[in-house]
Amino acid sequence: MEMRKTLLIAAFALLAAPAFAQDNDINLKGAIDIHVHSDPDSAPRVIDADDVARQAKAAGMRAVVLKNHWAETASLAYMVRKIVPGFEAFGGLTQDLAMGGINIEAVKHAADMKGGYGRIVWLPTFDAENNVKGKGPSVKVSENGKLLPSVLALLDYIGTRKQLTLETGHVSAEEALMVIKEARARGIQHVVATHGMTGPTNLTVPQAKEFAAQGGYIEFVYGSAFNDPKMLAKFAEWIKAVGPAHCILSTDLGGARPFPRPMPTAGMLEYMQKLHALGISVADINMMAKTNPAKMLGLQP
Repeated sequence: MEMRKTLLIAAFALLAAPAFAQDNDINLKGAIDIHVHSDPDSAPRVIDADDVARQAKAAGMRAVVLKNHWAETASLAYMVRKIVPGFEAFGGLTQDLAMGGINIEAVKHAADMKGGYGRIVWLPTFDAENNVKGKGPSVKVSENGKLLPSVLALLDYIGTRKQLTLETGHVSAEEALMVIKEARARGIQHVVATHGMTGPTNLTVPQAKEFAAQGGYIEFVYGSAFNDPKMLAKFAEWIKAVGPAHCILSTDLGGARPFPRPMPTAGMLEYMQKLHALGISVADINMMAKTNPAKMLGLQP
């Protein structure tokens, strides 16, 4: 509990820094984090969803997407908006075992949740066959090099709900490429490769370029490069190779880990600053942290 209080105090102290006031410099004004973990959850988290929203709003951020591997978060986003008015919170659901695997009915109800804040459908994450690798029950999305009929039916449905964004979850690189091809053919406007160039998907540069060429976004999460300068340098190289117009920056923070991590909002600013130090321009960082995620969520500028 004391550690949690200390982290919260440190985060609010950082949010008070003058960096947010300068539009010609790195700042969080209008930023959107599409990958935040928070309580309540069945896995250890270090911050409640309403506190995520309070910190983000105080920093000038526009929105966050609340992610849970085992429960839908559209209803949580609705309550967070009531508790923290003037801030945009969104949610969604994964296709993991706790949600019934590939489950169109669950997606329908999340999309129809009051408020309309259920915007993201993640393909299986922790329960994806590519993630489990035969060590337990899993959710398959493909067989013999083809997406399963149930997955194609899910994509057909998502294509009819224009507010929904499809994310690839923890599927393999080969499956991710199959997914975006079929998704685009079925009218899905927004497709994101969830932390696509790191594990467990591990898109190569040519694969990421192919994904982007089909209109998809590659997500780069700070949680995969935090405290790892070499990985962060790779991120900068990969972003330049793929092109910022097809990349999104997010944090994947909020989880409890055995070493100190920043809170999501503070982490987002830190992430942006470090990429800038590695040669990514302010304009490109703003595109990846503000413009592209807004497009992905169907938000007006």
